[in-house]
Amino acid sequence: MSDTLIARFRETAARIPDKEAAQYSDGKTTVSVTYGELSERIDRLAAGLVRLGLAQGDRVAILSENCLEWAMIDFAAISAGCVTVPIYPTLPASQAAYILRDAEARAAFVRGKEQLEKIAAVQDECPDLDFVIAADGETEGSVPFESLEAEDPEPSAVEETERRRNELSQDDTATLIYTSGTTGNPKGVILTHGNFLANMRSCLQVLKVEDSDLFLSFLPLSHVFERMAGHFLPLTTGCAVAYSRGLRYLAGELGTVAPTVMACVPRFYESLQERILKSVESSSGLKKAIFGWSIEQGRKKSARIRGGKPIGFGLKVASGLAHKLVFQKLHERVGGRLRFFISGGAPLALSTAEFFHAAGILILEGYGLTETSPVISVNHEEGYRFGTVGPVIPDIETRIAEDGEILTRGEHVMQGYFKLPEETASVIDGDGWFHTGDLGEFDADGFLTITGRKKNLLKLSNGKYVAPEPIENMLKASQYIAEAVVIGDAQKVAGAVIVPSFPALEEFAQREELPTEPIEELVNHSKTRSLYREEIDKHTGELADFERIRVFLLMEREFDIEADELTPTLKVKRKEALAPLQEKIDALYASS
Repeated sequence: MSDTLIARFRETAARIPDKEAAQYSDGKTTVSVTYGELSERIDRLAAGLVRLGLAQGDRVAILSENCLEWAMIDFAAISAGCVTVPIYPTLPASQAAYILRDAEARAAFVRGKEQLEKIAAVQDECPDLDFVIAADGETEGSVPFESLEAEDPEPSAVEETERRRNELSQDDTATLIYTSGTTGNPKGVILTHGNFLANMRSCLQVLKVEDSDLFLSFLPLSHVFERMAGHFLPLTTGCAVAYSRGLRYLAGELGTVAPTVMACVPRFYESLQERILKSVESSSGLKKAIFGWSIEQGRKKSARIRGGKPIGFGLKVASGLAHKLVFQKLHERVGGRLRFFISGGAPLALSTAEFFHAAGILILEGYGLTETSPVISVNHEEGYRFGTVGPVIPDIETRIAEDGEILTRGEHVMQGYFKLPEETASVIDGDGWFHTGDLGEFDADGFLTITGRKKNLLKLSNGKYVAPEPIENMLKASQYIAEAVVIGDAQKVAGAVIVPSFPALEEFAQREELPTEPIEELVNHSKTRSLYREEIDKHTGELADFERIRVFLLMEREFDIEADELTPTLKVKRKEALAPLQEKIDALYASS
């Protein structure tokens, strides 16, 4: 049997069958599953998929929140020689349908009433979708998840599953992960067993992961970062995974689950920092003073650790007291056993990394893309530098092109975009270098810093990508909007700079008996802002929640060719048009 993801998992399960592999809460108690139990259930489920009629190479979509069943169906489908296609559970039905059609998915696993209804609404639009496998509820014609996991699977199905599993190789596709492109249409990234195994092998050379580690799986498993770092990596190395019930429960889970490792996006750490500082701000003067003194001692200790200098007796005593007075409570809130957090998916604010390190909590920031399985670089316990995404991981090549773009080459690079050879050729050159579209630079010690984005694709601070052009076209469908530029890179939410259609706005002002002069007064009037809020929501209703325009800036003039804000064909030059507005944009986000 070749070294594949399922082979690696089965070897681990055979080695430590009685060790805990996963745990989850059913709302009342914590349920624990051993490696032996999980392996047996996956084998039965794989045979059930074969019995259902799925062939080798068939695509199986997964539309669900994180749960044990997600992990099981992923490994089972792979074991049956199929290819899994994760879909974000937050996507609207229309976008989920696009992925199902493009991937030509024959089956879709769904969990929960909301996802079932979503699939039911678009099933007729997906001609290849023969089976809907439903856990926690069912609709007419769906296949109950439990029925596939038969206690005594048919011998012929077991034999066929074993044959397919033994035929798998590192070159076989394990998954298609859809990522949004600048055109707005998601592209299916083809990732093989070898892609993931190579990336895990490189990461494990710099990140210490042990059998005793417990990962808390919170980021969506449909995100390549969580798929590798919180799913494949722990479950093929003998760690345990606890599945979060979602954001609403996360604060409590951190304390009760007590993870040793957790991967998340910057927005989580920023929110936690904000809540801490807000709590301090509302406390008494004495508590503020104690916190201020404690954080100062923590910062001094952090600086000496990062500088490779001895802490010294006095600072050691002071920082120990600061921990007891202030930081111990924070450590207890995250379970008290945490070795480190991993941050990825978007840039982590330097101030946030420094704040937590002063409190004795290490956040290791990394960098990568779906197309690179995903890690390219990462800070690690023996070598970290805040404000950077760490050194390049072992066994891959990465360089900076003449125009500043980050290029990478190696076994971690995808096989291409599904059914899009021209798109593939545009990002992987003839020498095998993948062009990331990101700009960066290395310091003298080899730590990589991301300096910008070559593409227009925006990346929110929660790691979600937003393609601006389709949203801008939706906005310009309004009679009141002449031009729109979507903004929000590294911000919490998407926003827009909007140039009103001034004739239409003046008509509105006359109807509402608003003054049309000066124009500044009109665009900032509460009735005008209410009008544009309604227009934005009306014309972008089909967008996913993270794509929606939450803040907007109304221009008091049109963009101008002479000001180099428009091309001769009247297309907005994004960088040039937004540069003079940066202070207003910063104020817009600060006030939100």
